Amino acid sequence: MTENTRIALVTGANQGIGLQIATDLAANGVTVLLASRNLERGKAAAQTIAGDVHPIQLDVTDEASIRAAAAQVEQQFGRLDVLVNNAAISRANGQETETMQDYIKRSRATLISVDEVRTIWETNVFGVLAVTQAFVPLLRKSKDASIVNVSSSLGSLTINSKPGPYRATFNPGYGASKTALNAITLAFAIDLEAEGIKVNAVTPGYTSTALNNYEGNETVEQGAAEAVRVALLGSDGPTGTFTGSVNEAYPW
Repeated sequence: MTENTRIALVTGANQGIGLQIATDLAANGVTVLLASRNLERGKAAAQTIAGDVHPIQLDVTDEASIRAAAAQVEQQFGRLDVLVNNAAISRANGQETETMQDYIKRSRATLISVDEVRTIWETNVFGVLAVTQAFVPLLRKSKDASIVNVSSSLGSLTINSKPGPYRATFNPGYGASKTALNAITLAFAIDLEAEGIKVNAVTPGYTSTALNNYEGNETVEQGAAEAVRVALLGSDGPTGTFTGSVNEAYPW
């Protein structure tokens, strides 16, 4: 790694969209810190990627794990240029193989348990808040820092307040957690704007991953594309935006 090489950390990067984001960033010459809750899975995933890739243990719901990861990055690299908050869960009922149809039925606002909502938000909302706060000091050491939050069109209140194909999927768990993530994205964008740190949200689309029991209709390559594009933007890039495939603006 040279001094001019950009360094990016991707959370939840041992599988799915996170792994593809890490793969694509490495292919673009970025030094990638492949963060995963389980270090062994992270190591195995890192071996599948060509380029400068370093597995790192990071559980976004564990404060000690977050602190240790930030300390490790500071000791090894001294800074961070790009933070991609990708780690997310869609359910917390132990039924990862349930169909989307069954998931939609049981996760309605009148049925989903408050405990499950709390668990989902711990990863998708509070985890992003905690990780970002922990790594901002390292981002401040970069000449061109950015934060990319992987959100979802399911978090758009504008889209889901109108009739549409995915409206029934909006719920207090995953859907509302992405709404909150969008709000946190904007809050960080406002807070860090004067320092030149860009903060943006992206939606991968309905990608086939474990989040939806692989029922999505897009590939992980398609799902990762917008996050990678935004992560590679230069200092003249925007901040406080929510975009999808090929720089398509999405409503909050």
